[in-house]
Amino acid sequence: MIFHDRAEAGQLLAAEIAGLELSDPVVLALPRGGVPVGAAVAEALSAPLDVLIVRKVGAPGNPELAVAAIVDGNPPDVVLNRSIVEAYGLDEDEVAQLVSRERPELDRRREAYRGTRHALSVRGKTAIVVDDGAATGTTMKVALRAVRHRGPREIVIALPVAPPDTIDELRPEADRVVCLSRPAGFRALSLHYRRFPQLADEEVQRTLHDVARERAKRLRRGKT
Repeated sequence: MIFHDRAEAGQLLAAEIAGLELSDPVVLALPRGGVPVGAAVAEALSAPLDVLIVRKVGAPGNPELAVAAIVDGNPPDVVLNRSIVEAYGLDEDEVAQLVSRERPELDRRREAYRGTRHALSVRGKTAIVVDDGAATGTTMKVALRAVRHRGPREIVIALPVAPPDTIDELRPEADRVVCLSRPAGFRALSLHYRRFPQLADEEVQRTLHDVARERAKRLRRGKT
């Protein structure tokens, strides 16, 4: 399956998710690419949309190897990669120091995407965690574990495309999985879209603002 763009992928995802008859859904999108997908899902379900910001914490001398990840929240969740922590012989203070170095970038992204708005609560609700696809699923897995700590009724993974082994890795982290395409020969995510532009922070801000504005209009119309 080749999607025209992220908006079409979100519309197709929404059609699948609508059939699940979920209770009190909240859409959480992984920025940047997951936001236009999540926007289409949120609009179709008349659900609120928020971002779920994840920042990798690199190992000493090897920043590409994650010893942990920070997931934005109140307070932020720190999810450890315990095998890497043990391999490097890191104690709690050393891990805390590594985490503290990444907090400014997490804070910057929160300010860029959400501004002064508080994160949406998922306690007792259905959390739909959306991205534009998953190659290894590492970021999605961290995000799901953080969301689980926040007390949702259930968690739904929503992905346009991911390889079968990645879905198998992610399945235990959620209650339901919606994935439209699971090609064995996955290769690059961009190959599954006709249009796959890089997104700027400003585009993410605009999308979040537009979805919130349209939802507010619908709620006002429902009260009149």
